[in-house]
Amino acid sequence: MSAPEPQAQQASAAQASPPAYAARDGDAARDRDAVLAVWQGNLGQDARMAAKYDWFYLRAPAGAPVMQLLAHAGAAAPVGACSAGRRRMLRDGLEIRAGVLVDLAVTPEHRTLGPALILQQGLFAAGKRELDQLYGFPNPKAAPVFKRIGYRKLGDMVRHARVVRHALYVQRRATRLPAPLAAVAGAFFDIGTGLRDRWRVGGSALHAHWHDRAPDIDALWSASPKPSALTAVRDAAHLRWRFDDAPVDASLPPFRHLLLRDARGDAAWFATRADAHTLHVHDAWTRDGGATPSPAIVLSLLRAARKAGFSVVSVELATNAARLQPWRDLGFEARGQRPVFGTDFNAGAEGDADLHLVSADEDE
Repeated sequence: MSAPEPQAQQASAAQASPPAYAARDGDAARDRDAVLAVWQGNLGQDARMAAKYDWFYLRAPAGAPVMQLLAHAGAAAPVGACSAGRRRMLRDGLEIRAGVLVDLAVTPEHRTLGPALILQQGLFAAGKRELDQLYGFPNPKAAPVFKRIGYRKLGDMVRHARVVRHALYVQRRATRLPAPLAAVAGAFFDIGTGLRDRWRVGGSALHAHWHDRAPDIDALWSASPKPSALTAVRDAAHLRWRFDDAPVDASLPPFRHLLLRDARGDAAWFATRADAHTLHVHDAWTRDGGATPSPAIVLSLLRAARKAGFSVVSVELATNAARLQPWRDLGFEARGQRPVFGTDFNAGAEGDADLHLVSADEDE
């Protein structure tokens, strides 16, 4: 019998040899040191990332994330990691098991498309076994890769902003105008927009109370209507973990919480963080409108921000036009957007999904 052709021998050897890379399930408690080694120098300050791991991976109220580690035939330790942080979410009024895509990292010597794709495909398969929904906020340039894995675009996370003090705005636009004149012009703008807002909304503002820690909004959450959209469960335990227990970032101020009250009690809540002259709203919920604030609530937020010395209020939302309308009616304008990708493992619908996601629905 004749000897096999060289090409046939090579093909047979390739089929017999194990693949260079393979994804496997990780365990948050067991694999802490291995994941931190992969993260080192990749995702942020090493000391803070260790604290982030203990908070996000070991103490999340919804449970440890779904985790995948990337093994390489020539390495004893994992060379990559990625996760889906568990989130309790609602869809059509029912609680589902969701996961937010986070912390993709591959060590430098293995940082090519192939290993990262294998890792992400492993997470997709693990999510399908353990969750109902996956979602994430990839760089727009990564959209083709996410589609290849099996995700689809669910919508857009859009940042909206509204000026509440116009002096800085006038000074930036009219660069030749002296600061004292800009302050005077800004004051006139403030008066004009304030009168316009009161005419649009009518009535009196709600009472504003600032808190350094998340207030107990369980009663507000329980009494509020819930949208059919995909949205997070906002009980007090989740809020305290998400905002109060998160590791401190020395480069950022802490979260502060604005509680609005009327004669009936707590009417709305906002989780905020300052950035120079801008107050960013990271999360919000209302008693009577749920995900849809009334114009009076938005106006009360603007007044509280202005009184606290802020010039701009911003909010990021992936939501529908009706839930966005109260913000638009009070002058919020779109300032940028990024895509939301994901998959519902229990449905195969195409096109934009019904979402109500905010900045707090990311990992930090």
